[in-house]
Amino acid sequence: MLSTLARAATRRPLTVIALWVLFLLLGFGLGTGVFSRLSDNVADIPGTESEAAAQYLDRADPAGESITGVVEGTAVSDPALRAQVERAVADVRAVDGVAAVPDPYATRGLTAEDGRALIIPVTLEGGLDDAAEEEAVDAAAERIRQIDAPEVHVSGGPLLGTQIAERAQEDVRNAELISLPVVLALLLVVFGGLRAAALPLVIAVSGIAGAFLALFLFSEVTDISVYAIQVTTMLGLGLAVDYALLMVVRFREERRNTEDVTEAVHRTVAAAGRTVLFSGVTVAVSLTGLLVFPSVFLRSMGLAVAAVVVVDMLAALTLLPALLARFGGKIPPAKVRPDGEEGRVFARLARFSARRRVAVVATVVPVLLVLALPVTGMTINLGDAKQLPASTEARQLYDTVDAHFPPGTGVSPITVVMKPGTDTATAERIRALSPTAESHELPGGATVVRVQPPGSVDGAEATALVERIRDVRGDEPVEVTGAAARLVDFREMLAERAPWAAITVLAGIFALLFAFTGSLLIPLRTILTTLLSLGAALGVVVWVFQDGHLAGLLGGEGLGALSLTAPPLIVAIAFGLAMDYELFILARMREARQLSGDDREAVVTGLRRSGRVVTCAALLLAVVFGAFMTGGFAPILQIGLGLTLAVLIDATVVRMLLVPATMALLGRRAWWAPKPLRRAHDRFGLHEQAPAPAPPVTTKA
Repeated sequence: MLSTLARAATRRPLTVIALWVLFLLLGFGLGTGVFSRLSDNVADIPGTESEAAAQYLDRADPAGESITGVVEGTAVSDPALRAQVERAVADVRAVDGVAAVPDPYATRGLTAEDGRALIIPVTLEGGLDDAAEEEAVDAAAERIRQIDAPEVHVSGGPLLGTQIAERAQEDVRNAELISLPVVLALLLVVFGGLRAAALPLVIAVSGIAGAFLALFLFSEVTDISVYAIQVTTMLGLGLAVDYALLMVVRFREERRNTEDVTEAVHRTVAAAGRTVLFSGVTVAVSLTGLLVFPSVFLRSMGLAVAAVVVVDMLAALTLLPALLARFGGKIPPAKVRPDGEEGRVFARLARFSARRRVAVVATVVPVLLVLALPVTGMTINLGDAKQLPASTEARQLYDTVDAHFPPGTGVSPITVVMKPGTDTATAERIRALSPTAESHELPGGATVVRVQPPGSVDGAEATALVERIRDVRGDEPVEVTGAAARLVDFREMLAERAPWAAITVLAGIFALLFAFTGSLLIPLRTILTTLLSLGAALGVVVWVFQDGHLAGLLGGEGLGALSLTAPPLIVAIAFGLAMDYELFILARMREARQLSGDDREAVVTGLRRSGRVVTCAALLLAVVFGAFMTGGFAPILQIGLGLTLAVLIDATVVRMLLVPATMALLGRRAWWAPKPLRRAHDRFGLHEQAPAPAPPVTTKA
């Protein structure tokens, strides 16, 4: 297959390039339409109690969505301001699609006790279509913002999703503006020439276009999270640079062996292309664990990110060979270095780790385990507007309410749906759980009880109250929904499905690594060392963003918990990226072993030839992830830091120290497999001839 792709790319390079240009136009044209389709509902899980109750309310409750305005900065009792607010309330009530707007001066709890702020809640009619709801929200929000006060903010409900989507689009644009020039500068240092350095960026732009187009297509059939834009774009950009870097480095090496550019491209695709193919499939398999979860958010993220990985892989295997065939003659071959000079630092690291293998393992493993310790206390929550940067309107509204109103003001209530037939005594026991419980009847005989939870919307008190209500109701036809109930259901779903997701991913990775190496022990060693680096990275994220240590240096703050989106995405993506670098190194080790037959020297040679590429790739990926962390959105900060640490720890400590040390400990047994598995690999595994060694260096007399 790879030879066929290489021949097609070199025989018709302009045709291949033209097809990819068309793909780019689709991605940056049609694909960017996804920004208007993003959803902030990440905790919805089909089939759960909270989701079923929410759907029941959508059908039965005439009340619709709501938005909230807040006025701050001057005495709200000022007659001029009061007159403005009353006129605004009257005007908003007259907006088509608005069901109710209470008078903040006549409604208890809507005016701050310090007299410096007031809240204007707006409830929309139920059953509005998307266009009518958007029109009503825009009209109501615009009228409230016309109030002449020092600070006026409007957010919540559908408006919050729009504001987050706009922020996501801005963050992606800024991250691209930051990362692409920095990546280009680093590639210039690596390659020493503009032509070679520009090729990875071309593939990176293809990855971004692929991210947009994949998300747009998935938005036709499922909800796409606001987090998806940053995550898929950062991964698409980073992996594209990784794959292109590996291919271009190998092409320049092959140019030392032949002056025929086409032949150099074919040899590059046959060697490095195989690694890219396996790497892309491995990363995609790592993401299949997300498909085990019934969460629409996790499944859509898994599919979208896997699609982006496939786009990057195809671009590296088709577009890049076509560009090399067309312009590769102007890219100089890699410099020929005397024996022992190429990759000298990495060879020394490999030899040191092999000689001191027991000491290296006994030192590195405990350090990584200590870094991973905070994971044992990790907790997740839905989060609120506090996760947003201070410059966003939703965060400013949150801070205003928090500063002027009692704790719990504006917190989403726990909603209890008591369907016809509910025992009266049970209903009274549920109401008795909170003195703030309010109830109203729905058409059809059901009763809705709204209970204001103590503390935050998804804190320990709120989730405990959900579980208490569910215990009290017994077998009665009572369902609980709301943010806290969704969080309880999401945590239960993770606990139930996580083991199956792990088994699915580990089995797939094991099978792929066995097909790649023919070894039974190398896949086991790889999985164990990868889990160590992953645990260490996730532990640091918990220590920083949950416990609040040094979070301010990254533009964040301690939130007492991680966003529920962060841990599963960090684990799935970081595991795939770690396999990426493992395959880069194993491919070179395998080549060296085929040529020399010396297991220990193959480890040194493999690291010598791949260490520079792995280190550069990790640095470039860290730059990309770091650029996306400049947006200040807490979930993206958490995901960005987790992936950056996972990549750097894996590419340095694990691959440069633990890999050679553990390979030395295993010795020749590292490549062992039982005879039945060996025969299966000989029959079904991937095989190729090892590339011919570079000709001996000659020097002029």
